[in-house]
Amino acid sequence: MSLRRVPLLAVLLASLLLAGCAAAPAPRARPVADDGSVARMRADVEVLAGDAFAGRRPGTSGGRATWAWIETRMGEIGLVTATNDPGTYWRLPVDLVATEPEQSQLTLGQGRARTVVPASEAAVFTPRRRALAIGGPGTGVPVVFVGQGDGSVLGEALAGAVAVIIADPGQGAARREALFAQNVTAVLTVLPDAAALAALRTRETRPRTQLAEDEQDHLSAYITEQAFARVIGARRWQRLKAEAEAGGADYAPLELNLSISLEATSDRREFQSQNVIGRLPGTDPAAGAVLVLAHWDHLGECAPVQAPDRICNGAVDNASGVAMLLELARRLKAGPPLARDVYFLATTAEEPGLLGIRAFSRKPPMPLESIVAAFNLDMMALAPAGSPVGLIGRGRAPALDALIEAEVARSGRRMGDEALAESFVQRQDGWVLMQAGVPTVLMSATYGSRGVLDPFLATRYHKPSDEAAAVDYGSAAQDLLLHEAVIRQVADPSRYPRPNPAEAAPRP
Repeated sequence: MSLRRVPLLAVLLASLLLAGCAAAPAPRARPVADDGSVARMRADVEVLAGDAFAGRRPGTSGGRATWAWIETRMGEIGLVTATNDPGTYWRLPVDLVATEPEQSQLTLGQGRARTVVPASEAAVFTPRRRALAIGGPGTGVPVVFVGQGDGSVLGEALAGAVAVIIADPGQGAARREALFAQNVTAVLTVLPDAAALAALRTRETRPRTQLAEDEQDHLSAYITEQAFARVIGARRWQRLKAEAEAGGADYAPLELNLSISLEATSDRREFQSQNVIGRLPGTDPAAGAVLVLAHWDHLGECAPVQAPDRICNGAVDNASGVAMLLELARRLKAGPPLARDVYFLATTAEEPGLLGIRAFSRKPPMPLESIVAAFNLDMMALAPAGSPVGLIGRGRAPALDALIEAEVARSGRRMGDEALAESFVQRQDGWVLMQAGVPTVLMSATYGSRGVLDPFLATRYHKPSDEAAAVDYGSAAQDLLLHEAVIRQVADPSRYPRPNPAEAAPRP
């Protein structure tokens, strides 16, 4: 090697080193040791997402088999009861009501003439099996036109009446609620046209499940402007409409010389499902508690009758979350004792509207304020190993965020798309706990990038194709270890003091 070439070689080497520093690659995630956790999660997903559980719909034999299996597994792991009720060792009952509209009829009239309004121009809905209301002259039930208002100018005078309102996009639901709060018998809403009625019928005729305690016994009817004007007279309707629009919310309600009969029926079923909860006792339970939760329910039979596969098995959503919850409980119990109690909650009826966690938050077996942090597990096995971590709930509990972000960095991973994760904040059980003031997050590679999540949403989400054979445990194994590491720190009061609510930075 010549003396003239040595300096040139040194310069080239130095430039390469500087270039490497300027564009340093992201740290590689540490590999996950195969200690049997993935095999156990896979086995649990295969059971939960198997056809024997028929899609885990609450109120079905498959739903009952699911929560019974979960409580057996919690016992096998060695958790203890957390219900504070000796009669229900693992279960927190959730009373539900399922309704589906069936038939309806609206009859209007003036004088002796009566008109049955065609179904193409009217609809009536009730949560009861059958409801009937009659109003108008001679019935003792006045029919009162309140225009674009909510009748509040009359105070208690509207009690017992049938109220007629003009549809107002964005405000109609609130106005109807205000009228029902004044104890009206029924509300008839005049819609602009048949297209508006068809859209409403599509929305309102879907099967609906709700908490029994939230059910409202409302008789709601809808009619098109054309049909209503045909009964009371086109000129009269135009005059009433103009006066109502001019009066706005301050319009003085007017009693109509109008006879009305509303009738509706529904397929109604009352049933009980179960949240399932177990506890890993801590050495210092007075220091607060940690909550881990995952919803066990899915859609049951969701495909058309003629489909070759009708069952929505819900492997990713959310057999994967329940499997991770159980494996996390096993790992935490097998490790060093924790100071704080750790609760493991499998919720029912998440799919129809976060109902199981709503019931839990209203009647928790422990004070909600004792929970220093909660971790929701939902759709936990979708991304390949090394995928970025999505953090739903970020920005609401700064100390918890900092701990998680440090642990993600320590594991060699990186944080994912924050906007993507935030877009799911109200679509998961953790939202209810956040609203109740509990620091709650959902951390999963599933929500770390659209490249992972969007194809699943487009092809398998809430479809029969979400089956156990298609589950990817790469990131799930890493997310399992991330949760274990974070929860061990959160369960230690010396490493994670009880959060000060005044220091929280809640988002809207």
